[in-house]
This record gives sequence, structure tokens and C-alpha cells, in this order.
Amino acid sequence: MDTTGRKAPPIRRALLRWFRSQARDLPWRRTHDPYAVWISEIILQQTRIDQGLPYFERFIAAFPDVAALAHASEDAVLKRWEGLGYYSRARNLHKAAQHVVHDLGGILPRTAEAWQTLPGVGRYTAGAIASIAFGERVPVVDGNVKRVLARLFDIEGCIDDATTTNKLWDIAARLVPPSAPGDFNQAMMELGARICTPRNPACETCPACGSCDARAAGVQEARPVRRARRVAPHEEQVVAIIVRNGRYLLARRPPRGLLGGLWEFPAAAIAPGETHTAALERAARDLLAVEIRPSGLVATINHTYSHLRVTLHAYRCSLLAGRPSPRFHTETRWVALAHIDRYAIPRANHRLLAALS
Repeated sequence: MDTTGRKAPPIRRALLRWFRSQARDLPWRRTHDPYAVWISEIILQQTRIDQGLPYFERFIAAFPDVAALAHASEDAVLKRWEGLGYYSRARNLHKAAQHVVHDLGGILPRTAEAWQTLPGVGRYTAGAIASIAFGERVPVVDGNVKRVLARLFDIEGCIDDATTTNKLWDIAARLVPPSAPGDFNQAMMELGARICTPRNPACETCPACGSCDARAAGVQEARPVRRARRVAPHEEQVVAIIVRNGRYLLARRPPRGLLGGLWEFPAAAIAPGETHTAALERAARDLLAVEIRPSGLVATINHTYSHLRVTLHAYRCSLLAGRPSPRFHTETRWVALAHIDRYAIPRANHRLLAALS
């Protein structure tokens, strides 16, 4: 039986009352500026608030409005994003800002439907911006909200399946109140982040515990139902830290794909049975069309991406022959160690830099 209509009023009242008295004081909540809300929502995709907060403050300081972001170079945008990961978010922000300035007269969209026409803005992000900044009565469903809804309504279906996801969006749409939809949507997200947590939810302090079907049935720990996670594969890689006349060779990754647009020390996977030296020499030929001589090991580090675990074996190398001609990367530069911090580089490379210093 569908109980959404009956449960909506008490859930709305409880969450709005709780949010207005208990919400965390965050800079993007002190304004209805759609630009600030947009930046915060993109940063907080795949990022915890405590990690994202300093990035938000630095990003807004560097690019205070959509025009400033649109007119910045991609390198400058990626440098401000450095360390957050999922760099396509930054590239899409930049492209979207340019589209707003050049094609929309510098005016940000007002509706969720219009927001979804911008690069990197999906249904959730569009709903968050439109409801918070413009008061549009639209729902938001992210990972936190999915968990809250699955418990409030004791949803037995797997929330990773499209059918269940569509059901959750429908419930969320009917829960959103006609007034203060932005506050309500933020309350749902805040509840999931702070109280209705994945493990050991603090049900005794939840403002909506009296309306929670999973709590009533004693199955809150079993909700939501998720697919089993696959173990990320592991890969051994070599990293060529090539030095010439005191300068280090950086190569820029293609704009699309993993770490798109970032500068790095060239790296390659080690083939089965291949020595580190052979892998380094092959990588230099295949990636840069040069011959190198590996020397000392600089560092071995482990790093984890969302889909892959890697062990990086970084070696200092000298250039023997050839002029770097990138075949995978888009360009190369010789950079003094003291100037490498001017470039946006991956987090793992920062750890290698620390070993060089």
C-alpha cells in the first residue's frame, strides 16, 4: 500500500523543524546565489563536506562568478581542483560556464529542466540548484536520500536497480513541500549524512523516527539493499621521472578519461614477466618516442582510484636519445622542480614529488 500521501505531512514538518535548528553552517547555505549553490553541488559529488569545504572556498575566491570561471584557462581551473579527483567535474564546470557566458548571455538557468542542458549537470544536481536557489518544487535523490527513503518506506528492492531508483524519485517528488522545497531537500541530504548513516544509524535522534517503517520493523540496518561491490583489480606500474639539465619531463594527459587534462610523470603498466627496467624503456619508446636510461628507484607507493588499485614504482631516468614526441599525451614540458607546483598534477604524483624533494 502506498503510504506516501499520509506520511508526507509529518515527515515534512519534522525534517524542516530539525533542519532549521540543527543544520550545519556552511557557506553555500548563507546565500541563494545559484552560482555558489552550483559550485558546491558539483564539488560535493563524490566528496565529503569536510573535504570539499576548503576547495569550495578556494574555488569561489579564484572564480567568484560565472564570467570569471568562463574566462579562466582550463589549467587554472584544474589547478584549483587538484586533489579532489573526478576531474571531469572541473572540466564540465568550465565548459558549462563558457556556454552560459557565450550562449546564454551570462544568465544562469532558473529551472531544473534548463539546468540539465549544461555539461555535468544531471537530474539530482539540477534539482538541488533549482530548489535551493529558486524555490522550484522538484526532488533530489542522491546516495544519502536513497538511504533515507529506503528506510522511511522500508523499500525491499535493490536501490542500484533502475526500477527501485525510479520508485524513489517518485516518492521524493511527492514528499517535497510546495513551500521551502530547498530547505526540505537539504534536510533529507543532511539527515542521511549525519543521522541516517550507512551503518549504525542514530535512530534515537532522528526527527523522522516516528514515521520510519524500517525502524518499526526492526530492519533499518538491512536497508537499503545494495548490490555486492566488486573488488577493484590491482595493477603494477612503472613511472619514468626523466631528468635533463636539472628539469623534469611532464606530460599532459588527454582531456577525456582518467585524470583528463592533468600533467604527470609518464607511467605504464608492467607486462607479465617484464622487469621494471624493460617496462620503463618500453614506456618511453611507446609514449614519448625517446630512449632513456633508468637509474635509482625514487619511491614505491600504493594508490587507489574508484575502479583500480595501483602500485607505482617510480624511477629517476636520464634521456639518452630523441626529442619527446607524445603519442598518448597531448603535450610535454621540461619543468624545474621548483615550478612543478604551478601545474595541476594527480595526487599520486604529489607523493612522488615529496620523495624527490
